[in-house]
Amino acid sequence: MHTSPKTLPARREIIQNWNPEDSSFWNTCGQKIAKQNLYVSTWSLTLSFVVWTLWATITVHLNSIGFTLSDQQIFTLAACPGLVGATCRLFYTYMPSILGGKNWTLFSTAIMLVPVIGLGNAIQDPTTSYQTLLILVSLIGIAGANFSSSMANIGNFSPRSSKGTALGINGGIGNLGVSLIYLVTPLATGLAFLGDFFGGPQITSSGKAIYLQMACYIWVLPILITLLLIARFMDNLPTTPQSPKAVLALLSKKHTWVLTWIYTCGFGSFIGYSVALALLVNKEFPEVSFTYAAFIGPLISALFRSFGGWWADKIDSGASITFYALILMLLSSAGILFFIHAHNFAFFFTSFLLLFLATGLVNGATFRMMPIVFKNPKESSLITGFTAAIAAYGAFIIPKIFGWAYSSFHCVDTAFYLLMLYTVITLVLTYYYYYRKNAKIKC
Repeated sequence: MHTSPKTLPARREIIQNWNPEDSSFWNTCGQKIAKQNLYVSTWSLTLSFVVWTLWATITVHLNSIGFTLSDQQIFTLAACPGLVGATCRLFYTYMPSILGGKNWTLFSTAIMLVPVIGLGNAIQDPTTSYQTLLILVSLIGIAGANFSSSMANIGNFSPRSSKGTALGINGGIGNLGVSLIYLVTPLATGLAFLGDFFGGPQITSSGKAIYLQMACYIWVLPILITLLLIARFMDNLPTTPQSPKAVLALLSKKHTWVLTWIYTCGFGSFIGYSVALALLVNKEFPEVSFTYAAFIGPLISALFRSFGGWWADKIDSGASITFYALILMLLSSAGILFFIHAHNFAFFFTSFLLLFLATGLVNGATFRMMPIVFKNPKESSLITGFTAAIAAYGAFIIPKIFGWAYSSFHCVDTAFYLLMLYTVITLVLTYYYYYRKNAKIKC
């Protein structure tokens, strides 16, 4: 398609002839449209992470306002959004190619309103059953599936040379939603002038009035505004839906599973620890008020995810970044366990911040490795979505492991030993397949 700065074709024609690898096309009209899609997609994904991890900011308050949930029930509820989100990611990956990226983003963002409003109503009544909470919290998990469809869609807008940066921005800033919900919830639950209008306060066991429903309702307006932005600034790229045969062929390839294992170590740890950290602090350091600090770790991970993707683009060494970040993950995990036993919160939290930093680097760099290992753009898009789906099970597994460790051994040690073993295996795989001197694929 011939383009000139003076007579650009209509947007629909540009989209129908999308070719980001053509530098003339990219510089004259492609880049602007790609950025618009990236920015709106990134904000929509940020809200998805807000909703996905919403329950983790609510659950620590429930027993203090009249609910009677056991530790096992609390950790199970915390894990449910991860289970649902990860499972739904397995087919969300393919929806943009079937329905169009804009169409699917619009739909998947709109349906988040259902569990957000439903949960806001339910938590105002302490007689709400555990089963009802389980259903509503599971519905929240749908928001977690948006990551796979968002990443599979947005990667198609950029040329291969800048995919790492684009995916790092979309995924990294999108991950900031985890930090954002932890930052906003304490402020939202204190909004008496709105809380009184939406149901009134709950009184905690210490006599403090909070408006827990506002942790949910505060996001309704941003979601509605985002729907307008999607309708105005996003596009449906012409794509061919992947056949079941193509998907099955990808699952038969060794590197699909190796990269999935590696990315699960990074992203699974990020989202799992983000969900479980407040509960862990509540168990191990009950004297510490963690409300206004819970956002810091997810913030660091999200920012370093974007940096990890950009850094891997610049030095063309995603495997190097991943390898050394995994070492940092292992050391910081050992530090966390040590300082739990030393009952030193300052060093415990510092170790956790280093762990979050390392997960961000692993996430960004590993996604940069995928189009190097799978050079076919369609295969690269599929592997991106598939690995994101499997890795999301970390949001289910880590809280469940913590809950199991506490109920079985009355301490969290066994959980950390298992997670550290997983990291060691990931180090070996990264070294053997992608990092060592004679590796068949150097990333």
